[in-house]
Amino acid sequence: MPADTPLLSVRDLCVSFPAHGRMVPIVEHVSFDMQPGEILGLVGESGSGKSVTAMALMGLIDSPGVRITGSALFRGRELVGMPPRQLRRLRGRDIAMIFQDPMTAFTPVYTIGWQIDEQIRAHEKVSRSTARARTVQLLDDMGVPDPAQAAERYPHQLSGGLRQRAMIAMALSCSPALLVADEPTTALDVTVQAQILDLLRRLRGTHGTSVLLITHDMGVVAQTCARTLVLYSGRVAEYGPTEAVFARPGHPYTAALLDAIPPLYGARPARLPAIEGAPPLPASRPAGCAFAPRCPHAHTTCATTPPPLVPTGPNQQAACVLPAEGTPLPPRVQGMAGRTA
Repeated sequence: MPADTPLLSVRDLCVSFPAHGRMVPIVEHVSFDMQPGEILGLVGESGSGKSVTAMALMGLIDSPGVRITGSALFRGRELVGMPPRQLRRLRGRDIAMIFQDPMTAFTPVYTIGWQIDEQIRAHEKVSRSTARARTVQLLDDMGVPDPAQAAERYPHQLSGGLRQRAMIAMALSCSPALLVADEPTTALDVTVQAQILDLLRRLRGTHGTSVLLITHDMGVVAQTCARTLVLYSGRVAEYGPTEAVFARPGHPYTAALLDAIPPLYGARPARLPAIEGAPPLPASRPAGCAFAPRCPHAHTTCATTPPPLVPTGPNQQAACVLPAEGTPLPPRVQGMAGRTA
């Protein structure tokens, strides 16, 4: 594969579920690229379609009647519509996933070591002893104390941080090229969160792994990701280099997310700004911009059709009529990210 060819190229990905006698779009026309060794942040509020996007790429959506269209090329192979048997060979070996809650992702009646051993032996013809030796080494690489003893423990016998490390060890057991990390630091204290993020960053050098990092924490994205994809109500709101997105957000939703981060310097605000209202339900999404009902800068153009992605900077795009019309964002919006960059 040429050096400039994306490891993963997603184009016009759509996911719809049947409800009330019709197909309800959950994810609409999502497109992005991932380069080898890149960490890409997929951010947005709960319900924005982040996990559904990842599950669709992994072929893990098996709900009756679900419709997945578009294209997702992984090393030149189409993931959308790939037969289940081929997907099973691909998952775990070439693409792996860290699930949001390792307590429910692990099977409670088997030890951690047994489950990682099974992952290795499912994809490689190795003996039980060889698989166990690799499991212990992986747990050690992930910073698990006394990895041989930890491998003999059940999931409930490990702390949240250790379970997450064991989950990462299982995901890396076959050295995948792409790791999908769905909220890997949720419910972890800040010290363990920092350790997990440092571990994900080091994967590029030790395993050459690309990481699709799903989170709602913009601070995590700032520390970890080279590029950022902002989703709102299943649609791409903004996409570009993380530094540019944080310094010069092209979409009011991105700016509002950044404004909600506590400032590190300057006067302490009496109250953090919040986005009024809530994301729309997929079945009642507005005809125009989905963020328009919550946006203080919306006008009549926003209510007709969803705005297309337009360039707002080098390799940066935003789905907003303000940059599309050549209108700069209002001064308050322009300054929202300045305190966090």
